Amino acid sequence: MTSQKSTRITGIGSALVDLLIHEEDAFLLNLGKEKGGMTLVDNEDILDILVKTPRKPQIVSGGAACNTLVGIGRLGGQSRFIGKRGDDDMGADYEEQLNRAGVETIFDVSSTSPTGKVLSVITPDAQRSMFTYLGASTELSPAAVSAEAFKDTAIAVIEGYLLFNRDLMKVCLESARAAGARIALDLASFEVVRASRDILEEWVREYVDILIANEDEAEAYTGTRDEAEALERLSGHAPMAVLKVGPRGSYVAHEGRKVYIPPQTGCEVRDTTGAGDLWAAGFLYGIAHGLSLEKSGEIASACGSEVCRVIGAQIPEEGWDRIRRLL
Repeated sequence: MTSQKSTRITGIGSALVDLLIHEEDAFLLNLGKEKGGMTLVDNEDILDILVKTPRKPQIVSGGAACNTLVGIGRLGGQSRFIGKRGDDDMGADYEEQLNRAGVETIFDVSSTSPTGKVLSVITPDAQRSMFTYLGASTELSPAAVSAEAFKDTAIAVIEGYLLFNRDLMKVCLESARAAGARIALDLASFEVVRASRDILEEWVREYVDILIANEDEAEAYTGTRDEAEALERLSGHAPMAVLKVGPRGSYVAHEGRKVYIPPQTGCEVRDTTGAGDLWAAGFLYGIAHGLSLEKSGEIASACGSEVCRVIGAQIPEEGWDRIRRLL
């Protein structure tokens, strides 16, 4: 079992490079894409979309679990990332960026597939719509994941997108549980929830200790848009439930308590890419270090707010300085 003194957060998910472009709503309409969420595509589809825009994409490291773990590393916490990348320059640079952020990496390297990528189309309302080519990340084998990878882990962050690979997801959940870690699951996107309805609730009830969802994901999971009712239903399935409601803040339910976490205000929102991932970084860092729900939520809101000031999911140093002052 994990030592009670451990504060390490270990995550497993897709190693993906982010390509970011700004476009109007009409661009998505012409692509036949519903705004928000994530769509799985081929590498050629991403290239075709890029041909349709005159914008030059910004390139940064990404992936939901990875963004969260980088945030934890930048906060000064212990973090570890498990994933698979391509044997290419993009993948090597990706791993180097994680190490520089203080993240321990356990990478399997593909000899055949390139590192995965996500094209995020950012509309004027700062919403992002993602087109994802998983690349080498899909080759992460269940056989490569064991309880040893989660050794000395306080909280295991299992990326919701892994639900598209059910064998891998089940092994991750079982391995994290065998290592004695608490399991946090971010529902990732409403498409993930819709595609996993037949198994998701059963696995949440059996394995998940911290369930995190935004409004769209919560509606897809619970069947209601009403915030109080959605939080109540989420908390009935996991010991700790989080409902993020965008610029209105978030709610946390735990052991009969319901806590409102106010948003951090006063900054211009340029891009919401990574906002949920960085929110999770601040919150899970606080929980792993024994901080209150209120304090953990305050750090979470600061992280989510700071990443919205910039394009992409990487908070600049001055942003981290402001966040660290909360600690």
